[in-house]
Amino acid sequence: MPPGRPRVAVIGGSLGGLITGLQLRDVGCEVDIFERSPVPLEGRGAGIVLHPVTTRYFEDHGLLDLGRVSSSARTLRYLTATGEVLLEEPIAYRFTSYATLYAALVDFFDPSRYHLGKDLVDVADGPAEIRALFADGGDRSFDLLVGADGIRSTVRGLLFPDLRPAYAGYVGWRGTLPERELPTRAREELRDLLTYHVGDRTHVLSYEIPAPDGASMNWVWYRNVPDGGELASLLTDRSGVRHDLSLPAGGVRDAHVDELRGSAAELPPAFTDLIRATREPFVQVIVDLEVPAMVRGRVCLVGDAAFALRPHIAAGTAKAAADARSLAEAIDAAGDDVPAALAAWEPAQLALGRATTARTREVGERAQVTGTFRPGDPDVAFGLYRPKDGNYAAH
Repeated sequence: MPPGRPRVAVIGGSLGGLITGLQLRDVGCEVDIFERSPVPLEGRGAGIVLHPVTTRYFEDHGLLDLGRVSSSARTLRYLTATGEVLLEEPIAYRFTSYATLYAALVDFFDPSRYHLGKDLVDVADGPAEIRALFADGGDRSFDLLVGADGIRSTVRGLLFPDLRPAYAGYVGWRGTLPERELPTRAREELRDLLTYHVGDRTHVLSYEIPAPDGASMNWVWYRNVPDGGELASLLTDRSGVRHDLSLPAGGVRDAHVDELRGSAAELPPAFTDLIRATREPFVQVIVDLEVPAMVRGRVCLVGDAAFALRPHIAAGTAKAAADARSLAEAIDAAGDDVPAALAAWEPAQLALGRATTARTREVGERAQVTGTFRPGDPDVAFGLYRPKDGNYAAH
């Protein structure tokens, strides 16, 4: 890219922001990433399903060794409530952890352009540039500002102040357990697999993820929780603070953890043992959120800042990567004409976001509401553009 190409502010230094910053940098943009947290984002989250669309850019540039940053599963298995194998089929999925992928990506970005403790409070959009204003009193001007700041996006709040996440009626209880601590049945029946159990308006799954000191087993159990007092109680932490979209490890009150462990008796024995052995499970509230537009002037939204996908097709990080790749291609094609690039970029990504949101909502409703989720149904397989395109064997 020749000199003078766009100056870009990426708001949000998590996975979506890093992926966006790296791709824009590599088509010649002058990119700065601004993260509100004053400290690096190590240790947040748990397991992530890696899609080929997420890793393609990094593999093309020789940046990621998939064997180092991910684990794999070659078999998808469904279990009955008593632990018998209901169905098996071959797969080729890859899994990582938030901490592992974040650490790998942040190493590729210039640390002098990755700014911690920079909390965006407002933007001033003009015909020739956009000015970003921060809580510390600083401000800078850019040609493009990208909101990659996740489901709690400040940028989205500035563009669409009345838009709020809508509770889906259930939560995901999550946890990880180091492989060395796995109970015998969990070790024998869950390792090296993507394992599901589908119950009556509930489902649970597990897969292995890499960790600094060896592999860990990641699990998610989706449970219906009525809105109102019951949900509020669950999301009130040990200090009495009410949370909104998640409750971190160590924050869930003992009464709720005890109830979870007791209720785990309804699951296949390997899952029962796994969940009961996890010391600090945490809670993710499942929501729907979609924006009416991804572009306003010289501002655009990518990833969860635009569409908060339910986790069932494991496409959240992949959607952010697809948005970023498409944006970089549009900027590269349009040169320094940012409005033209955004006009070319938005329609396809808006359509993808709407289609993917509808798919994740349908899978969630089938599993948690109507009870029509069927083991082995290809429509519920991981995938961004279509079911099963998260399978590396297809690429």
